[in-house]
Amino acid sequence: MSSAKILVVDDEPQVRRVMKSTLTAEGYTITEASNGNEALEVFRAKPPDIILLDLNMPGMDGLEACRQIRRSSEVPIIMLTVRNAERDKVLALDAGADDYVVKPFGMQELLARIRAALRRTLPQDKLPPFASKDLSIDFEARRVVARGREVHLTPKEFDVLRRLVENQGKPLTHRRLLQAVWGPDYGDEPEYLRVVVNQLRKKIEADPAHPKLILTEPWVGYRFETPKEGKSRSGT
Repeated sequence: MSSAKILVVDDEPQVRRVMKSTLTAEGYTITEASNGNEALEVFRAKPPDIILLDLNMPGMDGLEACRQIRRSSEVPIIMLTVRNAERDKVLALDAGADDYVVKPFGMQELLARIRAALRRTLPQDKLPPFASKDLSIDFEARRVVARGREVHLTPKEFDVLRRLVENQGKPLTHRRLLQAVWGPDYGDEPEYLRVVVNQLRKKIEADPAHPKLILTEPWVGYRFETPKEGKSRSGT
């Protein structure tokens, strides 16, 4: 059983009723919203531990609501969508969603996704700051500066970068990265990593089309390559 607070955002009352009944039975505390604007109001008044956010709603849709929430919070967000096209999944991850579930979905699948998202909020082991000529990362403050400019990363972008830097110089397989960042139930969702890595490169690489920091290991995964000039990590 869990006492986590969940904000359920969906414009269909029946969907909200079913999810509230099921999630309450699992021990979660539920608040509801029927559209993006209402979701922002509820989010600010009663900050939840996780948000289930419908993608397609009248007025402010789930993507815009997600973007606005991400400006001030790293709360886990699971996007709910009836569309299974890769473009819609990319849009959800680009907006800052941690995960997405395609309707219709089984409640056991949703509960597993919720548990995985909540695990991300648990304290992590401390990692020394990383510093090079063009990139510095304060893992405790979750602050990233690329070429003298502070950049904003979504929670998943930061978590992927953390894992790569933590294992700098070593190739990490797609499966290992997915399970480390999203949870042990993941491993067969390479599009998650493709989207996040592409966004990371746009934000921290001088030339995203020819990356020097986050390198692709063909048919394997990704590797963080420490810049040759002025490489250092405090505490090492």
